[in-house]
Amino acid sequence: MRVAESIVVNAPPERVWELVSDPERYLHFMSGITRWSVEGERATGLGARYRMLLRVGSAEVGGLIELVEFKPGRDLAWTSVTGIDQRGRWRIRERGGASRVELRLQYGVAGSGIWGWIAESLAARTVRGHLRRSLQQLKRQVEHEQLRVQAAERRSARAAS
Repeated sequence: MRVAESIVVNAPPERVWELVSDPERYLHFMSGITRWSVEGERATGLGARYRMLLRVGSAEVGGLIELVEFKPGRDLAWTSVTGIDQRGRWRIRERGGASRVELRLQYGVAGSGIWGWIAESLAARTVRGHLRRSLQQLKRQVEHEQLRVQAAERRSARAAS
């Protein structure tokens, strides 16, 4: 099953990337995530691994994931190593001083036949809602930070004059 959501954030891609690329901040803006912890020596970048769990109904699903693409300011993608079969991707594109942010998640239960397909289809509504809320929370945090940075720059400019 593949689900995707997108949103426009009124901040440059670099500001969005600061949150998306920082595993310490995922629990602050990712809806439904009950666990996102670094596994191993590498905390960020290509090859970094995380233990990730997502609440879907009464179950927590996920497993160990590994970053397979890491293009600063643009793309971050992962795939599962253990647990539920999944692939995810953040895409950030500049759009006239703002950023278009897309979050995609593809998941499945390997070899589960028709019953697995039914379970995946039922979960899709919940997962899509988590993606949508995650993007809304990301937008709020990034735009708030952007306003804070702009206010600090104005204060510095006034103090310098």
